[in-house]
Parts: sequence; structure tokens; C-alpha cells
Amino acid sequence: MAGGCENTNRPSGVRRSRTSGNSREGSTNQAAPNIEQIASQRCGSAASTESTSPQTRWRDEVRAGLRHIQESRTQVFRAATVHRLYSAGLVPGILQSAGYVRAVLGIASTVHGLPTEDIEGAVRARLDRSRIIHEQGRRFVVVVEESVLRYRVAGADSMGAQLGYLLTAGALPAVSLGVIPMDTTRLHWPEETFHMYDSARVTVELVSADLTVTQPEEVAQYAAAFERLRSMAVYGAEARALITRAVEALDRP
Repeated sequence: MAGGCENTNRPSGVRRSRTSGNSREGSTNQAAPNIEQIASQRCGSAASTESTSPQTRWRDEVRAGLRHIQESRTQVFRAATVHRLYSAGLVPGILQSAGYVRAVLGIASTVHGLPTEDIEGAVRARLDRSRIIHEQGRRFVVVVEESVLRYRVAGADSMGAQLGYLLTAGALPAVSLGVIPMDTTRLHWPEETFHMYDSARVTVELVSADLTVTQPEEVAQYAAAFERLRSMAVYGAEARALITRAVEALDRP
């Protein structure tokens, strides 16, 4: 679950209104804000949306069950042709293996005090949804931080299976998998997990809820950030080498 004020794990229930003065670049005509002002602007922007509404908060929406959450996202997934995903915390949902999904949803149920009766149904729903990567006419551009490969979200066997699946899925014609090495010189800081659907919508994972961004100017900002992050990633043999090293590290205490 991603942090805010890891994957793809919470419902998109918050629609963000357009705001001004919240860009990290800022205006050269204004005095530079101090740290407290920056934090207030960053978190206040989310608070100014409908994220305080009981209908859109994570705990309220999961009352329908983990499986319902997974199934409710299918329409949005299928409506998009090009998916761009960035994650610094978890393997993105569309590339998760069964054991990894089960571990992630188990953590979610523990952290948020959610019922666990439908975890297996939720696992099946997420895996069913992820089959979209095998469909023709779609493109998935995925960028993850190398730390995602190292986090022990699941047991060693499940992590090994997950990393092995990344090696397989990354070779699919519809999937471009990039990994940002931990020792690379940063051109952009790590961001919250976000998912771009074509060029029309972005979902951003925060602690309390997901933000859904639809304002063209803000979607363009996420597109620009994604390109900067993508430019730092390695692909092909270099990405596979990082994944392989993460697999080998599972055998070390």
C-alpha cells in the first residue's frame, strides 16, 4: 500500500478537483515556502477533495468486501488501452502472482481491521483482472523502484514465485517493465504509487484513500513525472539482472 500525508490495493473513490499553487516547481514570482508550508499544501490538497467523505474513504468502501473492491475496478481497467504504472512500494497488481496477492491482501486486512473471509475470492478476482495483459491491442508500461524487488512482503517461496513471474511477464509483448536501480543518480524523487489510464485518468494511492485525477493539466503533470521516472529505469537484460539478484538474495539470511 502506498504511503502519503504500497500497489492498486484500494478503491478509486476520490475525485480530485483542480487546484492551483500545488506544483513542486512553484512560481518564481512568489516567496519560497518553508517546509511547513510545503507539507500543508501537499496534504491540504488531498484534504480539500472529497477524501473526507464517508462514501469515499477506504474503510467505508471496503465494507462491501475485498473481493468487491477488486471486481469494481475491472471496468476502468478494460476501458483503457495504454496503462502506465509506477510503484515504489509493491509490485503493481497486474503483475502480482497468487501468493504475493494473498500476502498483500492479508496485510491490508490486518492493518485496516478488515474481514478476511473473502480474501481468496479477492485473490481470484485480482488474478482474473490481471489476465488483461495477455489481450491484444493493449500496452502496459510499468516502472518500479528496485526496492520493490527486495521488500519481503511475502514468505521466501512466494517472493521467489513473484520475482520469477516478473521475469516471465516482463517478456510479454504488451508489457514494458523497467526497474530503477537503487544506486542510480536520481532525476526525480520516488513518488506515491500511481496508475495512468490512457491520458484521461490517474489514480494515486494515499493512506486514507485513492485520488482520481482527471483535470487535463494535472494528468499532464503525472505524465511528465512518469517520463522522468521511466528515463531512470533499466530494461531488458539489465532489469532481469536486478530481478535475478533479488531472487538470489532470498537465500541469504
